[in-house]
Formats: sequence, structure tokens, C-alpha cells
Amino acid sequence: MTPEEEKHARAVLRTIPALSAYGGPVERLGGLTNKVYRVGNHVLRIPGEGTEEYINRDNEAASARVAADAGVSPEVIFADARTGVMVTVLVPGAVTMSPDNFRTRTGSPARAGQVLCKLHTSGGSFPFRFELFAMIDDYLRVLSTKDVDLPDGYHDVVREAETIRAALARNPAPLVPCHCDPLCENFIDTGERMWVVDWEYSGMNDPMWDLGDLSVEGGFDEVQDMEMLHAYFGVKPSAADHGRMVIYKAMCDLLWTLWGLIQHANRNPADDFAAYALNRFTRCKTLMATNDFARHLAAV
Repeated sequence: MTPEEEKHARAVLRTIPALSAYGGPVERLGGLTNKVYRVGNHVLRIPGEGTEEYINRDNEAASARVAADAGVSPEVIFADARTGVMVTVLVPGAVTMSPDNFRTRTGSPARAGQVLCKLHTSGGSFPFRFELFAMIDDYLRVLSTKDVDLPDGYHDVVREAETIRAALARNPAPLVPCHCDPLCENFIDTGERMWVVDWEYSGMNDPMWDLGDLSVEGGFDEVQDMEMLHAYFGVKPSAADHGRMVIYKAMCDLLWTLWGLIQHANRNPADDFAAYALNRFTRCKTLMATNDFARHLAAV
């Protein structure tokens, strides 16, 4: 954390009634597009520049509170929809997850499956409806205003995805409250239970999106996938449920390719987002070209 970042974080803290007098240490916790800090027994989130173009902060705050009520996310003590600043309660002893942690922390794919099941079956309602293909169109509109090129063949893959869109439409899943952006780092683990944070992209969605997306983000192998799915369902998943998850592995890469290009166009310094977008697009194309993918699509 630079001195300028700490100065900015402390200035933001002074605008939050519950923490305006805080003078203790400020520790940077990470974040790709946002800046996240530990401040005593709380976590401060300051949104990144340009995120207001594609994040509805009212929806995010409402979803974060619903998720907290469901027992899957820490309590929200402050949220400003105008600025996007949010403060939540710190979960003591929790480790921020990563692909490596999901490989090395015994039982963590199962705990992730359990917490996602708890969210999906909570009966809660999020204000936003996450619609994959509508979001692809929205991101393309944002990119049309930017000086950035799509990867070669992107529109060809979008056209191929119409087959997937039709299959999902013929067999729609009940919409449930979903995280919709389950990066490994959005999971924190005590070793006994998993928690989920960061509700920027949350919405009512097909529940298998969350499992498929987490599998991609974590680089899960087949063993990890089945551990997560078995914990989620309580039994071995059906071919159709397994197939849905695999389909969403490809579709989340298709969507987040565009998200990465928006970050690149906005000159977000947190990562090489041009390479991020290209890698995700290449992975999407590769998966969609496999015989296994065709088999999973047929099962759906």
C-alpha cells in the first residue's frame, strides 16, 4: 500500500459515521478493480475508477444485505450507493481463497459447494436479474465507445453460443439468488465454513452458473468439480446438472472476456487485462471445441 492509498483510505473512513474516529492501522487486502482494506474489525471497500459504468451500487448493497441475512456473507454496516463505498464486519480467522488454496485446503471445494447451496436455497431475492446474453450485448455497447479491439473470432463464437442459448431456453432452471462472479478471492474460509463476499455482479440466475464459474476461476480438475457438486446436491449430480455446470464454464469465459477488455480500455493498472481477456477467450474456444462439451450440451 502506498502512502497515497493510505491517505485516501483514511479520508474515506472519516466520512463513515461508525468509523470516523478510527485511528488504528489500515491494511491493504487486495482487489482487482476495487481497493479493499482491513480497518480493525471491519473491511473497507473503495470502488475502482470507471466501475460506475457497469455496476449498480443500489443493487449491490441490497444483495449484500440479503446474503448476510442468509448467513453466507458478513454483515454490512455501511453502504453508500452514490460513492460505492462499503464497510462489512471482518470474519475472524478467515483465509482469502485462491486457486492454490482450493487445491491445498482439504475439503474447500465441498465447503464452497455447501455455501453456494445455502445461498441458492435461502429463499432470498436479489433486485437484479443476471441475463448472460443481455450482459454480453451491454458490454459490447460499452466497448463500442472505447478504443479497443475484440479478439479475432469473438463474434463467431457468440454465434456458436446461440446453440447453447437455445438449449438452456428449452430447459430453463428456476432463478435463484446467485453471486455471479465467484472468483476464488471472493471466498473466505475458516476451515470449518466458507463465506462469500463482493456482490457487485449478483443477481437472480441459474444456480449452475456460480458452480461453473468457480470451477473455471479455481482451475478445478474433475475431482474438485465432483467434490463441489456432490456437496452442493448431497448426492452425485445428474448428467444434466453436470452438463449445465460445464456449459457455464465456457459461457463465463465468453462474458468475462469483454469485462477484461473494458478494464483494459479503462487502463486499470491492477493486471494485464488485455492478456487476461485473450486467455479467457482462448480457453472458451478450446472447451467448446471438445467432444466432452458436445456430450454435456446433449445432456442439457
